[in-house]
Amino acid sequence: MSGRRIEIMDTTLRDGEQTSGVSFMPHEKLAIARALLQKLKVDRIEVASARVSAGEKDAVENITRWASTAGMLDRVEVLGFVDGTTSVDWILEVGCRKLNLLCKGSRRHCEGQLRKSVEEHIRDIRAVVAYAHTKGVSVNVYLEDWSNGMKDSPDYVYALVDGLQDAGIERYMLPDTLGVMNPMVLLDYIRLMTQRYPSLHFDFHAHNDYDLAISNVLAAVQGGCRGVHTSVNGLGERAGNASLASVQAVLIDQMGVSTGVEESQLNEVSRLVESYSGIAIPPNQPITGDNVFTQVAGVHADGDNKAGLYQNDLLPERFGRKREYALGKNSGKANILKNLEELGLELTPEQTKRVTQRIIELGDKKELVTQEDLPFIVSDVLKHGTMDEHVKLLSYVVTTAFGLKPLASLRLEINGETYEESAQGDGQFDAFVRAIRHIYKNKLGRRFPWLTNYTVSIPPGGRTDAFVQTIITWNWDNRVLRTRGLDADQTEAAIKATIKMLNLIEQDFTS
Repeated sequence: MSGRRIEIMDTTLRDGEQTSGVSFMPHEKLAIARALLQKLKVDRIEVASARVSAGEKDAVENITRWASTAGMLDRVEVLGFVDGTTSVDWILEVGCRKLNLLCKGSRRHCEGQLRKSVEEHIRDIRAVVAYAHTKGVSVNVYLEDWSNGMKDSPDYVYALVDGLQDAGIERYMLPDTLGVMNPMVLLDYIRLMTQRYPSLHFDFHAHNDYDLAISNVLAAVQGGCRGVHTSVNGLGERAGNASLASVQAVLIDQMGVSTGVEESQLNEVSRLVESYSGIAIPPNQPITGDNVFTQVAGVHADGDNKAGLYQNDLLPERFGRKREYALGKNSGKANILKNLEELGLELTPEQTKRVTQRIIELGDKKELVTQEDLPFIVSDVLKHGTMDEHVKLLSYVVTTAFGLKPLASLRLEINGETYEESAQGDGQFDAFVRAIRHIYKNKLGRRFPWLTNYTVSIPPGGRTDAFVQTIITWNWDNRVLRTRGLDADQTEAAIKATIKMLNLIEQDFTS
């Protein structure tokens, strides 16, 4: 098993788009395609189904045009159907040269849906394959409902493959279409296929209905499949497909095989797809979730600090991330020390004890405590007043009116100097940030951090007078800053988080 190279075909843009409520715009599809092939370096991508819509046609044309220029056209594939020349002609029109032909992999599907015998279906498939080859289109075949075919009608599956194996088909793709497999049974089925047809290339396509997609991928590779199908963030119909990030980690760490995937880009591409799909990544999602590299219990931080006792092969740096130590009611001294160490702050044991107690109190109130809050908590607890305020918001006004862009005017004190500025924006907070950006760029001649994420939460219950918690993530010199503001007004909460961020970067600038 060790040393085998497993091919990754990602189907985020085709099967992943079958997620309820997900529909990518053509420019979004192109951006995801480029990220998959250039950044993540997956072997192949499946980008659409033939004949779906005019918008789909535009999207595929954009992708194939770019892929052709980039020398990657042979890695772009489109799902097509056993429909004579129609799917092949559509694929040719959009500039693609790879057809993934959807065939019936179980007798129940063939006879119940097509009303045809296996011999008739084979004849129709071979006609499409032959026509595709005359047009310079290579063909892979999906054996739809293959898992149920092996369970209920293996003789049908064998007859189908026997009738196609000399037709010049590149790959036979074995889907668990309804997500009914478990790894023990699947391993037997895959071995039956690979032992009966040792010269054929088999891919496995998992669905996650029983939360077994990743386990089934492992079994498929163990059984001899040369390729597996994935989607970013596990997008897909019903319960989704096998998540690309999890598949990568399992294949490398548990199976000892290799892929061409660039692990360090997994988190970035997952966030891109999260943004375009509108489907949030669960915080406990392996590899890419917000919480998966965060240690909460103090004993874990203590063990890591002494000997890396609570770490495994899933090191966050592999995936473009870093380990964090949560601050909250479960925080111990070790958690605090880890965070203080990253911030370059040194406290006496007694001071650390008092800060820890304060963080626990905040955690009991369910308040979110971030690493960036820590200097302010330290200053408060140690009775040194607030952190040195290098940046003070002296006054501001934000306005909005129907038919006009929002306007912000503000007066800001930075290191003792006062600056005034006004700006328009797409919203009140956007106008406020633009005004500050103008001060930093035009009056100070300095760069300004980029906002990378903005989240708002309120306590449950739907009260209109509830406090709003705004958490803003900024990128500053390849460093991630996360600041929080709490207020009854969302804009005011965001402004508080922004001023806190400015004080953090001014500390760096003046130190």
